[in-house]
Amino acid sequence: MDGLPGSDYALSPLSATSLKSAATEVDKMAALATAANEARGLAMDSIAAAHSGHMGLPLGCAEVGSVLYGSQMQYNPKDTQWINRDRFILSAGHGSMFLYSWLNIAGFDLPMEEVKNFRQHHSMTPGHPEFPNSEHNTPGIECTTGPLGAGVSNAVGFAVSEKMAAARYNTDDHKIFDHHIFALAGDGCFQEGVSAEAAQFAAHEKLDNLIVLYDSNEVTLDKMAEYTQSEDIIKRYQAYGWETYEIDGHDLNVVEETIAAAKASNNGKPKFIKCNTVIGKGMEETEGTNAAHGEAGVPYVDKARKNIGLPEEKWFVSDSTREYFDGVQEKNKKIYDDWQATYSAWKEANPAMATELENAVNDVVPSADAMIKSIPEMGSDPEATRVSGFKVIQEIAKAVPNYISGSADLHGSTRNYINDGGNFGAGFDKSYAGKNLYFGIREHGMGAILNGIAYHGIFKASGSTFAVFVDYMRPTIRVASLAELNRVSYILTHDSIGVGEDGPTHQPVETVAGLRVIPNLDVYRPADAEETVAAYVSSVTRKEGPTALILSRQNLDQNTAMPAMERREGALKGAYIAKKESGDLDTIIIATGSEVQHALKAAADMPGARVVSMPCVEAFERQSDDYKESVLPSSCTKRIAMEAGVTGPWYKYASKVVGVDRFGFSAPGDIVMKELGMSAENLAAEIATMN
Repeated sequence: MDGLPGSDYALSPLSATSLKSAATEVDKMAALATAANEARGLAMDSIAAAHSGHMGLPLGCAEVGSVLYGSQMQYNPKDTQWINRDRFILSAGHGSMFLYSWLNIAGFDLPMEEVKNFRQHHSMTPGHPEFPNSEHNTPGIECTTGPLGAGVSNAVGFAVSEKMAAARYNTDDHKIFDHHIFALAGDGCFQEGVSAEAAQFAAHEKLDNLIVLYDSNEVTLDKMAEYTQSEDIIKRYQAYGWETYEIDGHDLNVVEETIAAAKASNNGKPKFIKCNTVIGKGMEETEGTNAAHGEAGVPYVDKARKNIGLPEEKWFVSDSTREYFDGVQEKNKKIYDDWQATYSAWKEANPAMATELENAVNDVVPSADAMIKSIPEMGSDPEATRVSGFKVIQEIAKAVPNYISGSADLHGSTRNYINDGGNFGAGFDKSYAGKNLYFGIREHGMGAILNGIAYHGIFKASGSTFAVFVDYMRPTIRVASLAELNRVSYILTHDSIGVGEDGPTHQPVETVAGLRVIPNLDVYRPADAEETVAAYVSSVTRKEGPTALILSRQNLDQNTAMPAMERREGALKGAYIAKKESGDLDTIIIATGSEVQHALKAAADMPGARVVSMPCVEAFERQSDDYKESVLPSSCTKRIAMEAGVTGPWYKYASKVVGVDRFGFSAPGDIVMKELGMSAENLAAEIATMN
């Protein structure tokens, strides 16, 4: 007998509970399956309406999205900035309708009208997900993605930040940080090398709060994936030190069980879940082929919708799905409310720590004016600006407690180590509270991880390498600039042909100009120690975007004829008069970085010459017209610029430029500089040829 009515065997209370639980689980799985198909429908309808977009991933990963948003992630759609929410990064950003569909279904403030407006001007649903900025402000978007491999690498930065926050702010009595980082990525993300760099770092530092889901659909854009890859990715990630799983990405029970197991596994290993999926699932004409990747399935949308049980009504989400996700919100609200109570108790017990954390989250720092006044004067001896930077970064770390820094295996040269800050990570002398990150020789990975730390929204992070190697990480700087990530900065030393003996492979000539053309990136190339103070201060006080600090290897003279505070204040404005003419103004010499010292020497015997130091072109361009005219009066057209780099950009300000439009050579730095015209004598000679 099985406990049927009228039998001799009544159900025990335990078995009744078990059956009720099983029935509830069946109901939940049915609800998740329905939601998955409705999310497929939203993606198909929006892509068809736009005649543009990528249908493959939203259809192929619908079950993964259903489990994440409907079961396994903790979040509160009414407080999208909750600091202990789980984070989701869609690394395969081309599949953005996956994210927009689930944000709408999960109750985020993304109206259906905006879902319908996919890829349209001024919509909240751009072609690729964009972190909230002056152009878009879509709730629930944690990260700007699109360049493949970047998002899954950013996720490592999120995981770093969560570990650091937990180590800094959790106490024995109160745990306020314990969330997970989820990333969904495809074949392209894992073919791009940056993901390998970040994955190595994540495993080495034991970031077990990171869960990466691999949409393994055996397809890339041009061909089936087997045409360009034959590796065993599970073995690769096991070799890195990740915990790995391989599952059917369409089996809701298995997806849920695996993600739950990954969350519960605090074994020091990041988690890699290979989800075997069918790209474009539900659209039989294209599913499982590379044609499913983009919008090739648009002609078959109506048939596919019918086949998966959707009504004729477009952009359809059933009442039952809305009700189910109301329940999800209710469950998550309970978690949220309990956390708020814990946070209040923690705040009362730790008021100083709470103030520090809240300032960090709200990006409250001392003003630039206050900060430059608080930092001691730097002295008069010649000094490399990278050495000056080492002194300044100690002061910055004191003034901004959430400031951290790292290097691509070059701390000894770039000089950005924070004394007494401790080292971040696992093992050796490291801890998760450390302020210094050792990225290894992984510039691209470093840049992506820095961005992830910035997106996470607690710490301000800088990373260093030689300027010439910034091209390894240039894609991450571009995204940081368009995403307006003011919490990240770049310390790039050995800034010119002055590097010397290492030769042209290590002597940047086009590099600084190449950074200056990136919109919304401030590029500071300070001329002396006091300008270096201003550059660092600007990098942590600027609100609109990131900053690159370009610092010298070799010693530079200090402009001691001008008070330190005037140099700092002038540098904050991007350009200022470093030496005023003693007679009638007839010549303006514009210089930056190591060439300012040559300009000052050349102008010493020219009563009508004004020297303008321009450490940051971008900051100068933001000044008022009156200020710009006061520094560079339009009445003086005899202007010459000097920089140890390519000359082209400087013709905006000058009619003649002394620069370096060729690669350098291996020799002591002073010889390379002199041979290529970077001297006061050559500058004076060039001025003498001008009318």
